[in-house]
Amino acid sequence: MTGVLLKNEPLAKYTSWRVGGPAEQMYLPAGKQDLINYLSSLPKQENIFWLGLGSNLLVRDGGITGTVINTRGRLRDMQLVDAKKVYVEAGVPCAHVARFSTENGLTGAEFLAGIPGTMGGALKMNAGAFGSETWNIVDQVEMINAQGQVTIRMKEQFKVAYRSVEGNSDEWFLAVVLSLKKGESRVSQAKIKAILEKRALTQPTNKPTCGSVFKNPPGDYAARLIEACGLKGYQLGRACVSKKHANFIENMGNATALDIETLIEYIQQQVFERHQVKLETEVCKVGVPL
Repeated sequence: MTGVLLKNEPLAKYTSWRVGGPAEQMYLPAGKQDLINYLSSLPKQENIFWLGLGSNLLVRDGGITGTVINTRGRLRDMQLVDAKKVYVEAGVPCAHVARFSTENGLTGAEFLAGIPGTMGGALKMNAGAFGSETWNIVDQVEMINAQGQVTIRMKEQFKVAYRSVEGNSDEWFLAVVLSLKKGESRVSQAKIKAILEKRALTQPTNKPTCGSVFKNPPGDYAARLIEACGLKGYQLGRACVSKKHANFIENMGNATALDIETLIEYIQQQVFERHQVKLETEVCKVGVPL
């Protein structure tokens, strides 16, 4: 193996919320083949967790037992497969995919500029922004299991819904082939510019958040329901409901994962009591409490 293995590595610096306890061990692969070799060397029952840019993620204060595979700055290969298809490894930031596609005269991936995560994370949750979703442009994916075996799977082999993807539970996304359309770079660049401007105007992009905390319920918006409860600006510990967008929770500085998780539960309680709507979390909660 040629990657880097870290022991008892604090995870707060790897998450966009800037919270979270340590990983028992973290592996930073040198590339795809190195990752395959490393996974095949682990004990069969090893708990494995994949980490990209650390958005849409709440790591509890006790951290994660087992091995965290960190793809940030790793698994970053991206290339044209043919005139309309792009191969992207799981560690590539979504924003880079949007830019690469545009530069190569392809359209359909512009919305990825508004997703603050990697392609691996976007595939896992069918991330979306501004009316588009990741799996709308998926052709096929490369999957890898705990033994380091790689399998090609077609889009039809997954059950995909709003912010939900169901497949083999013992596999992870290694790469994807995106199917796009020919377009004009100038037009696509204008779309990306408009997406980024709208995101900056409506979301607290300069604050430590995870992105959207809750899924939008059918026919409504989580932010509207939260704001209608008078919770904009509500603070618990050092975690606060954003004044800019009610479906975001900000770390006001030195917040704990417990502060954030308690605030999430409080919001759910208030929305249910006032609107009889059960908000489901979009954010992935992992690890153990202290």
